Amino acid sequence: MMTLKQVLENIKPLDKRAMEIAKSRWDSIAKPLNSLGMLEKAVIQIAGIYGDAMAEPDKRAVIVMCADNGVVEEGVTQAGKEVTAIVTENFTKGNSCVCKMARCAGADVIPVDIGVACDVSGNGLMNKKIAYGTKNMTKEAAMTREQAIQAIETGISIVFDLTEKGYRIFATGEMGIGNTTTSSAIVSVLLQKPVEEVTGRGAGLSTEGLQRKINAIKKAIEKNCPNANDPIDVLCKVGGLDIAGLAGVFIGGAALRVPVLVDGFISAASALIAIRICPQVADYILATHVSKEPAGNMMMEALKIKPFLNAEMCLGEGTGAVTILPILDMAYAVYRDMSTFSEIDVEEYKPLT
Repeated sequence: MMTLKQVLENIKPLDKRAMEIAKSRWDSIAKPLNSLGMLEKAVIQIAGIYGDAMAEPDKRAVIVMCADNGVVEEGVTQAGKEVTAIVTENFTKGNSCVCKMARCAGADVIPVDIGVACDVSGNGLMNKKIAYGTKNMTKEAAMTREQAIQAIETGISIVFDLTEKGYRIFATGEMGIGNTTTSSAIVSVLLQKPVEEVTGRGAGLSTEGLQRKINAIKKAIEKNCPNANDPIDVLCKVGGLDIAGLAGVFIGGAALRVPVLVDGFISAASALIAIRICPQVADYILATHVSKEPAGNMMMEALKIKPFLNAEMCLGEGTGAVTILPILDMAYAVYRDMSTFSEIDVEEYKPLT
């Protein structure tokens, strides 16, 4: 397996020629120019990613990184950390929200234990455990720099393995009680925003609980002094193993030229880490929906991506990302099968100024 540095050296620009061919194909289809809007843009971007204007993202997977967070000790969540293990094993039984939704979207759910606080098992579970959860970031760094890099490289290796099995597009998901706390900490540091502005109630915190969460994040940032100019430093000091693993998925997708779908707030924090490590990764990321978390729109702006949906979702697991797969299928049905103007003997639309 290549190191993070070696993988970053393999990330190249999109294939502009393939994108030009895809744009020409859309313009030749018997419909008003650009009338499918973001659907057309997504197909063109994916053509540039694959380097092939007619390739389709047919075999798809949701990679769900599962890990615990030591900061839960500070009372920043409504649920206890034991829920992480329960839901992780539910993924292996097909008994979670994303499993039901992914089945409709024709996607396989790939759960990964990258840092659950106890041993878990089940059919299809990838055991990539780096630690039994992170440390309590209000008292010390969440993890070592070496662990953060290992988690990133783990995400990359998973993309390599799944791509070899024929997967052509990845949705990103996560499961980890306390991970909106770590995500908010990362976003606060990297975007230089006040903690209050980027922190929400997560899975149903009370007003009192929200204040504990805000205080914990402030304390963690003050204690660890993460360097906003060094995304890995931010990740290891106030992040989580799930976020680090997903950052690796985004980087791996860029290196292997496969599109990766951002899910919600936590996934977006991972994408932000990946892009801060290597700006070229941004070309290989597609937005799906905007999270209901307070910083949802802020993250879309920071990533310079436009979401397909605003459905007020904030569940995680990859549930927002998989909702876009059927929309992409519909886009490709038109792109692939629709008659052209010449085939139906109708004059083409011309771009007007």
